[in-house]
Amino acid sequence: MSRTRVTALVAAVTALALAACGTTENTAEPTAATPAAGGPVTVTDSRGKEVKLDNPASKVVALEWGEAEMLVSLGVMPVGVADPKGYATWVTAAKLDAEVKDVGTRGEPSVDSIVALQPDLVVMADGRGPNLVSQLEKYVPVIVTKSSDATDNLGRMRNDLNMIAQAVGRTTEAEKLLADLDTAIAEGKQKIAEAGATGKSFAIADGWKEGSTVSIRMFGEGALVSQLGIQLGLTNAWQGKTDEVWGLGQTDVEGLTGLKSPDLHFFYNASDGTDVFADGLAGNAIWTSLPFVQQGNLHRMPDGIWTFGGPLSGKQYIDQFVATYAG
Repeated sequence: MSRTRVTALVAAVTALALAACGTTENTAEPTAATPAAGGPVTVTDSRGKEVKLDNPASKVVALEWGEAEMLVSLGVMPVGVADPKGYATWVTAAKLDAEVKDVGTRGEPSVDSIVALQPDLVVMADGRGPNLVSQLEKYVPVIVTKSSDATDNLGRMRNDLNMIAQAVGRTTEAEKLLADLDTAIAEGKQKIAEAGATGKSFAIADGWKEGSTVSIRMFGEGALVSQLGIQLGLTNAWQGKTDEVWGLGQTDVEGLTGLKSPDLHFFYNASDGTDVFADGLAGNAIWTSLPFVQQGNLHRMPDGIWTFGGPLSGKQYIDQFVATYAG
């Protein structure tokens, strides 16, 4: 789409008034980027749709945090992100510049705000709804990532990164990011093996509290961060039901009684400051009787390690696994 056409459509979208339905911090540095080569680019996204660009995109809006992290790590700072304040809370692997504009929430981004930035491209995740895609595609090219796939989340993450890299002309940077991730996995696996921890158990969760009820979201074998642990030679101990997209399941404190392995380490994320495990379950007799609680194998992850991110967040998780089992 030409810049002239986009500029004209900014005024049009205003008139239409569209609205979309829509431990210490260890921050890795994004990959140093080389200038993207010019010329037409064609990308086939997760829908199987070919998206054609006159040149690699340089002004990009990201509507999901994992995709925003990937862009920054490739050396492309988004001009707009859905909920950048939340991103700053949950994602530290690839920080946003202060100038990045807020284009609404992840669940309901603003089409007006997006189009007003005159982007070359919008990157969004599958599952946000066809209505949002169709509205945006009236004004700007859109590529849709798969975002999660519990059958092979590591492979899916690699594919999403490579697709985004192709659209922004940063394939060399993507190759380096993935090579660095592979190195981190190989080195971490070796350290864990040398520590005699291969095969030991882990569980990963987050949770929330409504009234006096604590709900716990478990990360099964198909969740991205679980697959990283498995690649390191560890064993995910959660055997409960999980969904086919994210690899996530839900339980309560009674449901954790099946986690009986004496060497199990339990990891959880509470970057928003709401720690239901330390606070909501304090004094709960079932919780305090669990082996991993009694043995001190309970680990609140450092704030800002995004569970659904790209290679840089993945390396942060790997560091935590290695520090726990081989430190």
